[in-house]
Amino acid sequence: MDPNLVLLLNGIVSGLLLGGLYAAAAVGLSISFGMLDIVNIAHPAFMVLSALLVALLWSTTGLDPLLLSLLLAPVFWLLGAGLYSVYHHFFERRGDEAIQGLAFFFGVMFIIEVGLVLTLGPEQHFADAAYAATTWRLGEIDLPLRMLVPAATAMAAIGILALFLRRSFTGRAIAAVAQDREALRLLAINPTHIKRLAFGISIAFAALAGGALAVVQPMDAWSGHIFIGRVFAIVIMGGLSSLGGCVVAALAFGVVENVTATFFGPSWSPAVAFGCLLVVLAFRPQGLFGRMA
Repeated sequence: MDPNLVLLLNGIVSGLLLGGLYAAAAVGLSISFGMLDIVNIAHPAFMVLSALLVALLWSTTGLDPLLLSLLLAPVFWLLGAGLYSVYHHFFERRGDEAIQGLAFFFGVMFIIEVGLVLTLGPEQHFADAAYAATTWRLGEIDLPLRMLVPAATAMAAIGILALFLRRSFTGRAIAAVAQDREALRLLAINPTHIKRLAFGISIAFAALAGGALAVVQPMDAWSGHIFIGRVFAIVIMGGLSSLGGCVVAALAFGVVENVTATFFGPSWSPAVAFGCLLVVLAFRPQGLFGRMA
């Protein structure tokens, strides 16, 4: 087989696996930003917090990092619900959630990052899963389990979330809360309670994404800066509240970045990927799938 074709195929496959991780990182932001209209710029910082906690717990318990992230998810849900209560009390109910709310989450991000540096130091941490060194081969294509297992776990979690949002009464209320709060009140549903629940879910997904990232690469307190632009770009490209669009955009983003890095060098990959975002927004401003419930 042509070596360039082999490189292309492996670049596409690796990009899809990378896109699965991007989807895990972006789907929580799709809930807070797309469905709840909360610009949680601290979302990647919560991912880093989870990744470093997973790395520390793995070093002491030896449990699988993805299992540890699942165990941390309820704790992060409580953290997210509490954070939303503070945000709602001081900003949202007074109508100050635009600039002041953004500044609030910027402050949360800064507190998390500085707190991690002060407690754990600037060193990188990782979780070496038992399967991390194993690579499956399908002909000329490599499938490193270090990326395959986290990506598959993330996609399974996103599938469960999509079923919850579409099939359950609470899930449909979450999808509707940003569009018609008064209609929810007529159904005797407290919009604030629904938003607290949904924001907790978004932070719980940050915990899952952090566990996946801890397996894939070493993380330090400032690693969230790498993902801020990417996760917001993916959510916007996919169509804000569309989970399906978020997944498709994440996979496309991963493939474009990886193929570009393979053939033209890593320095070109972000520019090309964000260039694709600009092209999508130029011809379809609502994103690939539009803003859907």
